Amino acid sequence: MTENTQQQPASVPELPTQYAPAEVEGKLYERWVERGYFTADAKSEKPPYTIVIPPPNVTGSLHLGHAFQHTLMDALTRRKRMQGYEALWLPGMDHAGIATQNKVEQQLAEEGKSRHDLGREEFVERVWQWKEEYGGKILGQMRRLGDGVDWSRERFTMDEGLSKAVQTIFKRLYDDELIYRAERIINWCPRCLTAISDIEVEYQEDDGELVSIRYGEGDETLVVATTRAETMLGDTAVAVHPDDERYRHLVGKRIKLPLTDRTIPVVADTHVDPEFGTGAVKVTPAHDPNDFAIGQRHGLESMTIMDERGVITVHGPFQGLDRFEARSAVVGALRSQGRIVAEKRPYVHSVGHCSRCKTTIEPRLSMQWWVKVGPLAQAAGDAVRDGRVKIHPEDMSKRYFDWVDNMHDWCISRQLWWGHRIPVWYGPDGEVVCVGPDDEAPTGEGWTQDTDVLDTWFSSGLWPFSTLGWPERTPDLEKFYSTDVLLTGHDIIFFWVARMMMFGLYAMDGEVPFKTIALTGLVRDERGKKMSKSFGNVVDPLDWMDAYGSDAVRFTLARGANPGTDVPIGEDWVQASRNFANKIWNATRFALMNGATVDGPLPEPSRMSATDRWILSRLNATVAEVDAFYEDFQFAKLSDALYHFAWDEVFDWYVELSKTTFFGGGEPAEVSARVLGEVLDVTLRLLHPVVPFVTETLWTSLTGKESLVIADWPADSGFRDEAAEREIELVQRVVTEVRRFRSDQGLQPGQKVPARLDLTGTALAPHEAAIRQLLRLQPEGEGFHATASLPVAGATVALDLSGTIDVAAERKRLTKDLAAAEKEKAQATAKLGNEAFLAKAPDNVVEKIRTRLAKADEDIARIENQLASLPEA
Repeated sequence: MTENTQQQPASVPELPTQYAPAEVEGKLYERWVERGYFTADAKSEKPPYTIVIPPPNVTGSLHLGHAFQHTLMDALTRRKRMQGYEALWLPGMDHAGIATQNKVEQQLAEEGKSRHDLGREEFVERVWQWKEEYGGKILGQMRRLGDGVDWSRERFTMDEGLSKAVQTIFKRLYDDELIYRAERIINWCPRCLTAISDIEVEYQEDDGELVSIRYGEGDETLVVATTRAETMLGDTAVAVHPDDERYRHLVGKRIKLPLTDRTIPVVADTHVDPEFGTGAVKVTPAHDPNDFAIGQRHGLESMTIMDERGVITVHGPFQGLDRFEARSAVVGALRSQGRIVAEKRPYVHSVGHCSRCKTTIEPRLSMQWWVKVGPLAQAAGDAVRDGRVKIHPEDMSKRYFDWVDNMHDWCISRQLWWGHRIPVWYGPDGEVVCVGPDDEAPTGEGWTQDTDVLDTWFSSGLWPFSTLGWPERTPDLEKFYSTDVLLTGHDIIFFWVARMMMFGLYAMDGEVPFKTIALTGLVRDERGKKMSKSFGNVVDPLDWMDAYGSDAVRFTLARGANPGTDVPIGEDWVQASRNFANKIWNATRFALMNGATVDGPLPEPSRMSATDRWILSRLNATVAEVDAFYEDFQFAKLSDALYHFAWDEVFDWYVELSKTTFFGGGEPAEVSARVLGEVLDVTLRLLHPVVPFVTETLWTSLTGKESLVIADWPADSGFRDEAAEREIELVQRVVTEVRRFRSDQGLQPGQKVPARLDLTGTALAPHEAAIRQLLRLQPEGEGFHATASLPVAGATVALDLSGTIDVAAERKRLTKDLAAAEKEKAQATAKLGNEAFLAKAPDNVVEKIRTRLAKADEDIARIENQLASLPEA
């Protein structure tokens, strides 16, 4: 295995009888931090390994999604550190512009004030105060989880260094004509009074109304349908498909727009689907993105009909009404004029809502700042296509390409006060000056700075390199960029991942921001349902940590982490993981009480029993298996492999098989004690990245060394012993079969039964004492009468069951079970013999019936064997 050179304390601590996570975890974590185990050294000669944490919002608290991804990132980093890498896991927070501003505005509202009462400068100062007092709660919760992050490098998207990075890249993009200002349709929140990004829009099915309205008069009429009747006040055209014969005579003409004194043209545009509805659509360029595009193609006027709060600003009767009040009023007015051709209510359709305040989003024409993404997105796509960046799982690449290959220009301005203010000044005579971090801002009468701030995704898009000191060429940037893995949810591949790719390649001269994008699924409840407050199924991971320990939560999350797929999780599974931690604890206590040791080299295989050689062979195979799973980001499989190796093979088989050796003493016991020490040493190392607290406590007690955090990762020594593996498999077969027979006979697990073991000609002879102990088999003794004989693995186990079971009752029960199995076999055989059925039945149904038949055959053979083994009544 591996050798560790850590110093050993003078005495090895004694393990309590029970593991109490609450008494261990907090103290252990602070010790790790104080000793600097997580602090990376840019001057180190070790190869670097870097992960930057997806920065949680400063307003946030630890939820199961965070706990899930943090567990996986921590496991990756801890393992690499143990493998000899200079591992940096860099933490930090996002300023979360709109969310944080809303928090402070809510505070002010409780005081009867608004941000406008304070003014911009005082309000921003108030937000900084809120951040210092309330923000970053999640950082303390990350410590509870055991995140091995380098706290000395903690960053914030609005700290001085990152602010300089933001201003630098804005200036470069502006100078390269990749940032521009233009009037376009954006997502507008009438409550937050700002443009918001696509990711901040949540779509839900709402009950609405679909109304069909007749435009024009006489022969020159068209019917259009809409769910937003109020927007007709801003219509500047009706569009039809150029090949639609029904409306060819109207194209180029002007028709009367109801409720107004305007006429609007009929235009032909291929965007219109002639098969949908009436084949005619109203065109409101200032209030719909598709309509805006039609308007651009046909040179249509864009009429803004409502203000930033969603209040109608045009046409007398409706002026001053809220958009939803206006909707009803407009429909009523149209109805009174006989213009409503059809009404459908409720009409369920998908409607966008602000993710922060749940207000219905309003598409709105607005002057905003934009990034021209064409060349940046091309580079982001090429980096994956040419293999410089790997997406895992690979089938997620298609989603990535679908996004970057069809990306629209990105609206980066927000009408907020909290955030990175756009570094552009406007002069009294129309001058526009973009200011870099080393430039002097224009001064003098009439010069003003743009009032907008940048989208939060703009600064977080710089995260992999701004956190390492860019634009300066710092030692950290030289050592730790590009980062190795970006581990994040597949739900933000379009928004955050793509932006980091674009900015990283642009700012770092084509050097990728990360070598691998490892995409995870989302955490769901045990039924696979999305966690939501409205569903009442949201779980606070801190509650589970309090009840079962952080290791139990971490192991449960890791064990469900199949790449790219969602993760169901329930409390029962966390309890099972807690039981696993307890099992590790108790097994290690047993080992220590029986002299298990890590001192000195392993004994030569010739001095070991087959049981010893078997477990070492299985241990090395497990090391190799776990390594392969880590390299493939198969956290569920590696966790499962470790669970079954530790619980099944080490604790349930090796420890139990070795008890007779330990109790017998002498050299065999000494050899097994060293082997058990080795197995536990390596097993605890393998488990440590996922369950760090319990393994640290046990490993330091077992080895007397300083810390598992800085221990060596186990290596596969190559030792395999197939003969020993086959031998112990025989033992397992005997024990398993006899246990099954005992259970079938209704015997209690601890009930002792006289038995004769005929192991002649098998490799089982050295294991007779262990087999007897595991099966609670007594020596034959006087008067032994074999009432049941079990041939298994070339051996025979004869049992004397007289006096232990009610033979008549058991025979009756088994006869009934046999009849049921034979009936099942007959039904399955009949179906599989029916050609007509086989011709029509789906393959999966036929396969199920074949499985039922095989199971029935197995049951019949088993029951007949049990009946034959029963003594005569």
